[in-house]
Amino acid sequence: MDLLLDEIESPLGVMLLAAGGGMVHGLEFADNGPRLRASLEARYGAVTLRSAADPHGFSGRLRAYWRGDLGALSGVPVEPGGTPFQRRVWAEVQRILPGATRAYGEVAASLGQPSASRAVGLANGRNPVCLVIPCHRVVGARGDLTGYAGGLPRKRWLLAHEGASGKTGARLLRS
Repeated sequence: MDLLLDEIESPLGVMLLAAGGGMVHGLEFADNGPRLRASLEARYGAVTLRSAADPHGFSGRLRAYWRGDLGALSGVPVEPGGTPFQRRVWAEVQRILPGATRAYGEVAASLGQPSASRAVGLANGRNPVCLVIPCHRVVGARGDLTGYAGGLPRKRWLLAHEGASGKTGARLLRS
């Protein structure tokens, strides 16, 4: 599989964006580069990443997000791979709007599987397209800031950037 790779500066460090066929296949912080490669190779076997500036315009949309256009990533086509359950979780997570959060249990309930909050957490943790599939918007049952592959300080920053509010927003930003 041949994919295009761009490195994008962000307030939280360099990001790696892998795209091809008009879709984003991976988006990770550069310090999680091995995770990106492992995810791509698990899906496609041998992967060739060729450096490209702004593949399919996705890097520009990511830069717009960092500048404050919180809707810039909405509708970006993704190919995250995954099991049918993971894909359902990721599709549901994409419905969480900027500035909002939902608990793992709420996501599970919306999938018709209210007892599957741990499975939702595992799927969320395997998200290979961060930000576009906004896994940082999923929080603990009491609104606590919980796991994020990019690290909790980044999750906190992202939620503040998006103006997280509501029942969990204040707790998240203090956590």
